[in-house]
Amino acid sequence: MATTHGVVQIHSAPSALCPHVDWAVGGALGVPVHLDWTPQPAARASYRAEYTWTAPVGTSAKLASALKGWQRLRFEITEDATAHSEAVRYSYTPALGIFHASIGLHGDIMINEGRLNAAIAADALGRRSLHDTIADLLGTAWDAELEVFRQAGDGAHVRWLHQVV
Repeated sequence: MATTHGVVQIHSAPSALCPHVDWAVGGALGVPVHLDWTPQPAARASYRAEYTWTAPVGTSAKLASALKGWQRLRFEITEDATAHSEAVRYSYTPALGIFHASIGLHGDIMINEGRLNAAIAADALGRRSLHDTIADLLGTAWDAELEVFRQAGDGAHVRWLHQVV
């Protein structure tokens, strides 16, 4: 089975939930995990953590399934592309639920033809504006809600991209 790399970023979790998140991430990865929790200034009494992993393709979906649905937990999970799989991103907030997208070579969200055709049809039938549907397909609401958590805190870990393949 092909392996890939990824990152799970817990943007905010209350202290009581942190050990359960460690357990859930470890369960999805099949190894014990102890995340390095640091205070999250964007949410009172919450913590943030990041974990880089190497595991079989599809592990990001297992991680997202293990973490989704917990109130007051916000996270993002990315999985790198392989020769046999696309890169993916999952985002979660308690208010919005789960968002999933395929990610292209340059980091752009890829929207398939069928979803675009459905968005155009919904707009033409007056059910939903094309603008609103495309915003949902791009995860605009998730990005807006998570941005403050991504940027919060002086000294937060910054990931620099040195090479784009």
